[in-house]
Amino acid sequence: MSDNRPTILWLRRDLRLSDHPALEAAMARGGPVVPVFICDDLVEGLGAAPKWRLGLSLADLAGRLEGLGSRLILRRGDALEVLRGLVKELGAGTVMWSRLYDPQSIERDKNVKAALKEDGVEVESHAGHLLFEPWTVETGTGGFYKVYTPFWRAVRGREVAAPLSAPTDISAPKAWPASDSLDDWQFGRAMNRGAEVCRPYQRVGEEAAQGRLGWFMGEAVGSYDEARDLPAEDGTSGLSENLALGEISPRRCWHAGLRAMEEGKPGAETWLKELVWREFAYHLIYHTPHITEQSWREEWRGFPWSEEEDTEKVMAWKQGRTGVPFVDAAMREMYVTGKMHNRARMIVASYLTKHLMTHWRVGQKWFENCLTDWDPASNAMGWQWAAGSGPDATPYFRVFNPETQAKKFDAQGTYLRRWIAEGQKGPTKTALSFFDAVPRAWSLNPHMPYPDEPIVGLKEGRSRALDVYETWKG
Repeated sequence: MSDNRPTILWLRRDLRLSDHPALEAAMARGGPVVPVFICDDLVEGLGAAPKWRLGLSLADLAGRLEGLGSRLILRRGDALEVLRGLVKELGAGTVMWSRLYDPQSIERDKNVKAALKEDGVEVESHAGHLLFEPWTVETGTGGFYKVYTPFWRAVRGREVAAPLSAPTDISAPKAWPASDSLDDWQFGRAMNRGAEVCRPYQRVGEEAAQGRLGWFMGEAVGSYDEARDLPAEDGTSGLSENLALGEISPRRCWHAGLRAMEEGKPGAETWLKELVWREFAYHLIYHTPHITEQSWREEWRGFPWSEEEDTEKVMAWKQGRTGVPFVDAAMREMYVTGKMHNRARMIVASYLTKHLMTHWRVGQKWFENCLTDWDPASNAMGWQWAAGSGPDATPYFRVFNPETQAKKFDAQGTYLRRWIAEGQKGPTKTALSFFDAVPRAWSLNPHMPYPDEPIVGLKEGRSRALDVYETWKG
């Protein structure tokens, strides 16, 4: 039975129109649909780069909605109070949203749902951020998977529904409620001058995401097995920023990967495994929410990492001035582009947690501030994987050597030259952009000499890390 009262669609990390189950369900009710984004405490608390990138996505989605005769209503404040106010203004009968799985979002959403239901408002939450809901994937004995490979085997043959089409129009209310101005929210304020440097590297919005997926499947997935490890190559899908904000759905990605497999493209299955690695991270954050703040393995909570965030060595790591070229190039890539190649992420995380003996939380929080593709589950699991404290993690005694990694995966030094200007006769534009992106307070310039020696030598740091590990373990 149709309900002609307006339905409020509360948008969060589902900033798209196609393959949007909550939007589809809202439209199926038959009445007007009012898309809303709320800048609440969780949004306000985002780091500089992800908050700025979110603003770009909201602007793109607002334009797409206007093209369908709809609008994106922006409101600031406590989510429950904002929704209650809109229900009253619109005479809405239903509030819908797409589910999120990090502990803060779950707590907020449970409270909102309970309160609105007490008010007599119908509330529905829908899937859309993942391929498989976390409670639907269990081991043979019950419970969740703690190791990736069995998780992959459990889901790889599961049926995944085909992605939904985008609507051609969205029914509007008789009168639109007032909306804040996105410009007034100043989502890019903390980025300062870095925003201008970083902007050309962002693929913003649903159209850009789908275009990139099409390019990757047509041109690059076949060589993905090898190219994904080469930081100087454009060999990955580059969709992490779009998946993080829901500008593209994982179902669309999954089916594109399956088609590529059926066409015999050799890298397609490996890419699907990476998509499921993202799923694995979200299943873990759902079942073990402490992964975001504590070492996942309880025994690692007493490991003697330093938790100081602003020591001379940690600041050198943050500034891309460790004297270890691969580490420094990776950090500089992040400031210029808002992203970092996955191979490089492993190197910089290993160097911080092992050579510098610094707690993974220090790195996790820094990435949370600097990555435009920041994702709460992937960031937490990635850092714990590298540190050795997480589920299915690399063993602590595996200490990446940035020098040998560079020789193996950047044999011609292309990646290093792309991002490190000091010492080059004709520095690349990308390398020089680093100095325009970072805070002025760092007082960095391309005429400074590059560090003569690493802040912690590779052999020295590895030996110390292993000695500390053996003493702690014993």
